[in-house]
Amino acid sequence: MHSTSVPSGSARGAVVVGAGVGGLATALGLRRAGWQVTVLERRNELERYGTALGIHPTAQAALGRLGESVAAMLNRRGVPYRTAHARRPDGSELARLPLERIEKKAGRPELLIFRPYLIDALVEALDGYGDVTLKLGERVDDPAALAREYDLVVGADGINSAVRTAFFGTRSRPRHIGTVAWIGTAEFTSPVYGETWGQGRFFGMTPVEPGRTNWYAVAPEATTADELCGLFTGWHDPIPRLLAETDPADRLRYEMRHLYPALPSFVHGGHIALVGDAAHAMTPNLGQGACTALLDAEALTRALARHGDAGGLPAALRAYDTERRRSAQRTALASRTLHRLMTTRHTRARDTLLRLLP
Repeated sequence: MHSTSVPSGSARGAVVVGAGVGGLATALGLRRAGWQVTVLERRNELERYGTALGIHPTAQAALGRLGESVAAMLNRRGVPYRTAHARRPDGSELARLPLERIEKKAGRPELLIFRPYLIDALVEALDGYGDVTLKLGERVDDPAALAREYDLVVGADGINSAVRTAFFGTRSRPRHIGTVAWIGTAEFTSPVYGETWGQGRFFGMTPVEPGRTNWYAVAPEATTADELCGLFTGWHDPIPRLLAETDPADRLRYEMRHLYPALPSFVHGGHIALVGDAAHAMTPNLGQGACTALLDAEALTRALARHGDAGGLPAALRAYDTERRRSAQRTALASRTLHRLMTTRHTRARDTLLRLLP
């Protein structure tokens, strides 16, 4: 991607702070809508870490409106996720996850995609325009200066967003929820998929691509890497094998956090907007983090295109906030509530409840 300035002209200028899924998708939508776009990323290289992202049908449709080539990659490389269960540690089934209902309602299945593939496809789509500026190693210490330089500032800089702090204050900020997670990929195909719920901890398994299995483990916050395997000893196959056959150096660890309390608005001052985790960071229990970021990006750029010239920018941002804020915050609340259920120590009541689900 070019690191030189975008061409001069009458097009409006936007800066997107953050080059994760939400930031790159927003940049793609803005450029498609005719904006001159600069993307600033504090890291020296794009983060191609991670394992499988679940992309729900609504987010797949949004991605298609942002960039046909990215959607084509998703359809080509994504793995349909159709059958999975919630289980007890002994392997007995508690409930079927609602993947079949999702597919029946939407007419297409949820797709799982290796995160680096999605990042690369978004970058390639931006490269195709030839005039989008991507600056790596650009730490934003003064977001207010960006607001003076650009018509639009988009904060896509994650849960620790500098843009959010500068323009929305610190009342809504990252909060720990008492658990830590590890994610990894094992080089074999699991015979079962879904989640296994224990006492104060759980383990998940999904496909990611042929011959590989994506897994994630959540445990109390004080758990160390050396204790991880021991926490899941005696759990049903292939959980111990997934842990044993993943190089400890390849396991990614992160503390589970969410943004709380919910923001009163995703926009500020008629020319500042937040997307993705900067706006509504949530626990990953519903698998909606990437989906909500893509929906934000598409809704924001659609609102900007609909309201036309720069004079309509405040109205466009209000429309974006109206469309996305309540929906995203409801998803975040539901995910946090599910996390409490999954990590409860009162497993008998929880398991009984799950068995009553259709």
